[in-house]
Amino acid sequence: MRPLQICPSILSADFSRLGDDVRAVLEAGGDIVHVDVMDGHFVPNITFGPDVMKSIRKVTDKIFDVHLMISPVDPYLEAFAKGGADVITVHAEAGPHLHRSLQAIRALGKRAGVSLNPGTPESVLEYVLDDLDLILVMTVNPGFGGQKFIPSGLEKIARIRAMIGDRPIDLEVDGGVTADNAGAIAKAGANWLVAGSAVFKGGADHYAVNIEAIRRAALIARGEMV
Repeated sequence: MRPLQICPSILSADFSRLGDDVRAVLEAGGDIVHVDVMDGHFVPNITFGPDVMKSIRKVTDKIFDVHLMISPVDPYLEAFAKGGADVITVHAEAGPHLHRSLQAIRALGKRAGVSLNPGTPESVLEYVLDDLDLILVMTVNPGFGGQKFIPSGLEKIARIRAMIGDRPIDLEVDGGVTADNAGAIAKAGANWLVAGSAVFKGGADHYAVNIEAIRRAALIARGEMV
């Protein structure tokens, strides 16, 4: 099994103190910073641009996992790479040339990921598996935080884990992840768990408890904790 990583989504952070919240959630045990970029076109919301991400990059040297929910995506890859992204994930649905986008990400020296919406079959991954470092399964329809997990995503996660086989690809899940379903998600095969509302609820005093609850549920399901 690839290492378990808890990835707080800063979509749920306090935007008025974004740098402080990023620092606080990592000090509380978060492993990776998940940056949800939305354009108001591909998804019905607008969030961060590369300059905002660049401004919080100096807060930490932890991995920045940048999820681009934008279309077209290729013209913006370089800007986010220069802004400090370590992993850049594009949507399979966002453009006609998925393989070209992945090649462009790797040419920029970054890890390449593909995200699938709930209604997108995993068969789209078949011909790009060897060009991937990460697969992100959306378990809500992208665009807003705080949505409920779509249960059919569990079977999809398991099928993708089987597709991956022994390739060095991390399997990430984003959408409605909580301590209550983290175990089932991990058991299905995901090892990067993105959580926004479930991590940031209650304010900074609760970040560590929230993260630990998600981590513990996942580790128990993976057989790494009793």
